Amino acid sequence: MRIAVVGTGYVGLVVGACFAETGNQVVCVDKDAAKVRALRRGKIPIFEPGLEELVKRNFAEKRLTFTLDLKAAVRKSDVVFIAVGTPMGEDGSADLQHVIGAAREIARAMNGYKVIVDKSTVPVGTSELVREAIRRETTHPFSVVSNPEFLKQGAAVEDFLKPDRVVIGANDQKSADLMVELYRPFTRTGAPIMVMDCPSAELCKYAANAMLATRISFMNEIANVCELFGADVDQVRQAVATDRRIGSAFLFPGVGYGGSCFPKDVQAIVKFSADKKYKFRILEAVESVNKTQKQRLLVKLDAQFGKGPKALAGKTIAVWGLAFKPRTDDMREAPAIPIVEGLLARGAKVQAYDPEAVEVARRLFGAAITYAPNAYKALTGADALLIVTEWNEFREPDFTKMKKLMRRPLILDGRNLYQPGHVRALGFTYQSIGRP
Repeated sequence: MRIAVVGTGYVGLVVGACFAETGNQVVCVDKDAAKVRALRRGKIPIFEPGLEELVKRNFAEKRLTFTLDLKAAVRKSDVVFIAVGTPMGEDGSADLQHVIGAAREIARAMNGYKVIVDKSTVPVGTSELVREAIRRETTHPFSVVSNPEFLKQGAAVEDFLKPDRVVIGANDQKSADLMVELYRPFTRTGAPIMVMDCPSAELCKYAANAMLATRISFMNEIANVCELFGADVDQVRQAVATDRRIGSAFLFPGVGYGGSCFPKDVQAIVKFSADKKYKFRILEAVESVNKTQKQRLLVKLDAQFGKGPKALAGKTIAVWGLAFKPRTDDMREAPAIPIVEGLLARGAKVQAYDPEAVEVARRLFGAAITYAPNAYKALTGADALLIVTEWNEFREPDFTKMKKLMRRPLILDGRNLYQPGHVRALGFTYQSIGRP
C-alpha cells in the first residue's frame, strides 16, 4: 500500500518505519529541512530502541523515504496519516492547530480518493473538525479515520509490530476495510482489530492512559500512607497484585509519572469533559497527587538537611536519572525537572547522570548543573544521591565504591531499587518510597 505520514516526530517516525517494514511504500513528510536531511543520512532525532535499525534498513530498501514536499507525498499515496504534535495548552486542552493545518494542506494536495487518518492523540470530536476542514478545501472524495496509537516509549517499535489491539474509528465500510487490511500483518497472533465509531476511538487512548495514571497515583498515595504507619508498600503491592481483578501492572510507587502522554492526556480529558459541563473529579485528584509526588524526594531531603532557600548551600547532590522513564531520552514532564529545580533553589550543586537524556537536559538546565560522564562520577564528593529514573545499570551498583566516592553515604531512592536492610548494613542512610 502507498502511505504518507505527515510529521516525523516520535509517533510519525515509528509509524512510518513499521509500515515500511511490512512492505508498504511509505513517505514521511516534515517541514524541517534540517531534520529531513538528517533522516536521509540515517540520523534519528530521538532515542528509541530498535528504531534506528528499522529506519536505516527500510530507507536502504527504498520502502521508506523522507521529503519536504507534502503535495507530492499526498498525491502518490492511498492513505495519509496525520502524526503532528498536539501540545498541551495552558488550560490543559490539546492544541489542534497543527492537526487542522495539516488536514487543510492535505486537502489542497488531493488528486483523488484518500483515507486521512488521525494518528495524533486528539480530543473527542477532532475527526469531525478534520473532516470539515478538508471538505472546505477540496471536492475530491475522502474518508477520515481515527486510529489512536498505544506506543510505550522505550518499547514503541515492539508495541507497533506486536500490538495488544488495533483501534479503528471509521464512518464508512470502505475506509474501515482498507485500514483492517493495512493492519492485518501485525495481528496474525490474534490481537483484535476493533472497528468502531470515531468518537469512541478517539476516547480509547485517553481512557487507557487515564486508567494507568490513576493506578500510579493511587499506589503513590498508598506508599505515602505506608510510611505513616511503618508498613511496607512492596508487601502491600504484591498482595494487591495477586487479585485477578487488579493484576500487577503499573502498581509500583515512585516519584510520579511524566512523559508526553500521561500528563497531557489526563489534563486533556479533564478539560474536554469540563467543556461539556462535566467535572472529572477522579482525574483532577490523579493529577494533583502526581504533582505533589514529584516533590517527595525533596521533602525527604529537607528532613535531612533542613528547609529554607539555602538549606543545601555548599552541598553536592548527585542525581541518577533525568529521563521520565528508562529506555528513552524524553524529559517531557519528567519528575527530574522539578527535583533539579528544587535542588538549585535550595542552593545545591547538582551532579547528574543519565545514559541517554544528557543532551536534552542541557537544553533545559544549561550550565546550571554538572553532567557526569557516568553514574560513579556523579557521586564524587556528593552529600546525597537521589535516584529518579530506574535505568537497569543503577540496579546492581558497587556500593563499596559508591561509599568511598560520596562525602556522606545518604541515598534517597525514588524508585525502590534496593533492599533497605542490605543497603543500611553497608553503612548507608537509605530511604525509599513507602518502605520502613
